[in-house]
Amino acid sequence: MLRRMAHTPHTGDSEQALSTLDAAARAHAEDLAAWLAVSTSPYHAVANAAARLEKAGFRRLLETDAWDGAAAEAGGRYVIRGGALIAWWVPEGAGPATPFRIVGAHTDSPNLRVKPLPDTGRAGWKQVAVEIYGGTLLNTWLDRDLGLSGRLVLRDGTPVNVLVDRPLLRVPQLAIHLDRQVNDGLKLDRQQHLMPIWGLGRPVEGELIAFVAGEAGVAADEVAGWDLMVHSVEPPAFLGRDRELLAAPRLDNLLSVHAGTTALVNATTTGGAGEDGPVIPVLAAFDHEENGSQADTGAEGPLLGGVLDRMIAARGGSPEDRARAFAGSVCLSSDTGHAVHPNYPERHDPDHRPVAGGGPILKVNVNQRYATDGVGRAVFADACERAGVPWQSFVSSNAMPCGTTIGPITAARHGIATVDIGVAILSMHSARELCGTADPYLLTRALEAFVSAPGPAGGVR
Repeated sequence: MLRRMAHTPHTGDSEQALSTLDAAARAHAEDLAAWLAVSTSPYHAVANAAARLEKAGFRRLLETDAWDGAAAEAGGRYVIRGGALIAWWVPEGAGPATPFRIVGAHTDSPNLRVKPLPDTGRAGWKQVAVEIYGGTLLNTWLDRDLGLSGRLVLRDGTPVNVLVDRPLLRVPQLAIHLDRQVNDGLKLDRQQHLMPIWGLGRPVEGELIAFVAGEAGVAADEVAGWDLMVHSVEPPAFLGRDRELLAAPRLDNLLSVHAGTTALVNATTTGGAGEDGPVIPVLAAFDHEENGSQADTGAEGPLLGGVLDRMIAARGGSPEDRARAFAGSVCLSSDTGHAVHPNYPERHDPDHRPVAGGGPILKVNVNQRYATDGVGRAVFADACERAGVPWQSFVSSNAMPCGTTIGPITAARHGIATVDIGVAILSMHSARELCGTADPYLLTRALEAFVSAPGPAGGVR
């Protein structure tokens, strides 16, 4: 299942080594599948990451508390703000100018989200009014059994996560008898054609939120606000004769959040200090990447910079220490990328052909849609070599527009050297995406090597 790449000969030379790697990759993929099944919203993804961090000895810090004592001590800490999480582990001997090794990712995925006045309907059907979030493939939400998740906010400001993980809603497609040209090209009106059905009869104001409140175990009259979204209730599945493919929702980008969380937890026992002294591993899992990152929980907001500044100040750091720490820091912005689609190979660059099962990808765009440069390539190659995993290069065809990530935003906002990487998938932004079973594990191995010991320095550019 694992492909040997010519430029990374460290994946093992024996069938026994490959078999061992396959077993570890499968176990990792099964854990990822279980994670994806319950991380149906950014709030659930953050809560699940926090639970794993807590089990590993990390402790939560509140932004409203003073950090002078707790944040200066060795050990793991994390901060939650809405659907975003920043977590870090301070090794023994870390000083105020100790550089960071940051894994950046995002918790949100394109989907349908509930409007402020959700109860609607016509023609004897009860429906839910939704907005389109992010650049979703609209047709992938048709004729699927959908659940509902997110959070309710009580009158006192307390958020309560809620998950209705059973068939509750459905967006029915028009029968072919009423649209004879549908197979020549489906056109969906974003306002008219994507309102899910959830019952029979006339809509009743307040009915949906009262139902969701009951599912969450709170009184409906205590609910003052909500951030709710739909999700497919079909569980992740392994495909192929040898189960070498993983089909699942929200691979973009909870695959990277899961990998980053795992790498950070493992860094508490495998490293954090190299020949040039300690580094501080950091996981930055932002929200709202799919609509531009312009939010207080997004990569363009102040969350990461504020947390890093407070960490440095808690250890007695000065502006000079901050400048030194940032100059020596590196961020791997991990997000999914495009594997070559076998039915549309002409849409891809003819000389850069990432494949599922080939290991993580290095994403390059000279127009800074990705932040990778030559130094970044060296950082990533070093991490993969130390981890013993293969890697691939990705660049878009010149004839196609290139997507972007949190990478350029992070680099520009904080002045931290940033490298864009990820895992190659198919069906990106679908309600259900596809990747190689081995690739999430290989990405995690590379991230572990990156955060556990310093490679090429970010400040040497």
